Amino acid sequence: MKGGLKVSQISLILIGFVCATVLLLAYVKSLFLSSPVLPQNHVLQLSPDLKVKDEEALGEGSGLGQSEESVNLESEKYSTYTNSSPVIKVTEELISHDEEALGEGSGSGQVEESVNSESEQYSTYTNSSPVIKVTKELITREEIRGPNFTKKGDLKDVSDKKTGSMEQQTAVSTPVSSGGEHSENLTTTLKRQGCNFAKGRWVVDDSRPLYSGFDCKQWLSSMWACRLTQRTDFVYEKLRWRPKDCQMDEFTGVKFLKRMQNKTLAFIGDSLGRQQFQSLMCMITGGKDRPNVLDVGHEYGLVQSRGSARPDGWAYRFPDTKTTILYYWSASLCYLTPINPSDPATDYAMHLDRPPAFLSHFLPRFDVVVLNTGHHWNRGKLKANRWVMYVNGVPNTNRKIATIGGAKNFTIHSIVNWVNSQLPKHPRLKAFYRSISPRHFFNGEWNTGGTCDNTTTLSEGKEVLQDESSDPDAAAAVRGTAVKLLDVTALSQLRDEGHISRYSIKATSGVQDCLHWCLPGVPDTWNELLFAQL
Repeated sequence: MKGGLKVSQISLILIGFVCATVLLLAYVKSLFLSSPVLPQNHVLQLSPDLKVKDEEALGEGSGLGQSEESVNLESEKYSTYTNSSPVIKVTEELISHDEEALGEGSGSGQVEESVNSESEQYSTYTNSSPVIKVTKELITREEIRGPNFTKKGDLKDVSDKKTGSMEQQTAVSTPVSSGGEHSENLTTTLKRQGCNFAKGRWVVDDSRPLYSGFDCKQWLSSMWACRLTQRTDFVYEKLRWRPKDCQMDEFTGVKFLKRMQNKTLAFIGDSLGRQQFQSLMCMITGGKDRPNVLDVGHEYGLVQSRGSARPDGWAYRFPDTKTTILYYWSASLCYLTPINPSDPATDYAMHLDRPPAFLSHFLPRFDVVVLNTGHHWNRGKLKANRWVMYVNGVPNTNRKIATIGGAKNFTIHSIVNWVNSQLPKHPRLKAFYRSISPRHFFNGEWNTGGTCDNTTTLSEGKEVLQDESSDPDAAAAVRGTAVKLLDVTALSQLRDEGHISRYSIKATSGVQDCLHWCLPGVPDTWNELLFAQL
């Protein structure tokens, strides 16, 4: 067009305009970056996204109050370290990376402090007051994890860290402490689960005994109360068992009844089981009379029949906690039936592979059952009781089972296996098989001049170091089952001075009781071990 601008002139004008614009933007940017402080009178605001994501990471009941408090404290820090208050938004992308790095419940509190610390650093290096959006580009996954975490989110040692704010060091101190406590509790739990209560030593404890042999007349048979005999040494009452591998809960009657509230504990076995039963009754009551304790033997058919010296057992209930403690006499743990019911002098079938009728009938009512057998397994006892070995409902013809040792071992395995088969039907039931109580006859048997009149405590030693049980038959029977071994053999073996010995009330010349124990005495420890495992 005539008189108009040429194309070349228009191009030059456009180039000049672009250059001016670039120079102007560069000048504005330099002013923005060179300012030493941020403009004042702006509001510091953390986006609700941070709190929401932190609550999700911590979970319900995991310290949300502290999370809110931490946000407020960090807000005050921003005001302290900067002269302005830009509106800062922390988006979801930031927290999601840290949740992946730490995992659920792995210290979200530290994440919050890390986010705030990074935001603080970011605001320090800027001098403007626009809305700043902190995204995953600002703090990457590795920056959140930092040098204090492994790739799995585990804490590393921070002792050599030479840089970083005090807030950052505090942020990692809390999870270290928390994790340590959790590890310690877990270690303690595992240690208790794997504790061998039978391994340890006897120690003198002046706070013993737990009850007086003079006072516990309501529960303790006088023939086992050595305080009522001519015995004059009672140092043995002061001994307490201290397990090597773990702490054993201190027994008190109150704690026992609370632990056994609305529950029933049954001892089923021979006269040593009866001693453990009487010991426990004395321990619970402190040896004092308790008129309010109810005799509930009739509920279990434990009543004295005409012409018998005593009932087949006893059962008592503590009304305040509805705790029932009972004992049933079954020396062999076998099912006994008269071979010829019409003959008063009949022999009895001793069914080695069937549990006592009392146990099979009342097992659903028990919460804890403690079984034992052992000292009635000899030819003299079997002959005196007219017991004949039966297996599979007929007289036994297996030569291996026919021996006393074979029959006893077969029976122990049978009863343990039967109880183990019943446990799934009764999930609340805990079953124990108590190992054999040692005899201490020296220079003969009970009827051939055997003695155990040593009164020096721990003359055979005071410590058990072995891991395996001294009753291999019992240990083998419970192995692989849910029935627990109440292992008392080795620790009781060290206590030969604790038997009735020649001090029984109805002493027979030349006969000593080196089988049963003085009470208070060794059976109290058996109950302490039982209590520790309930």
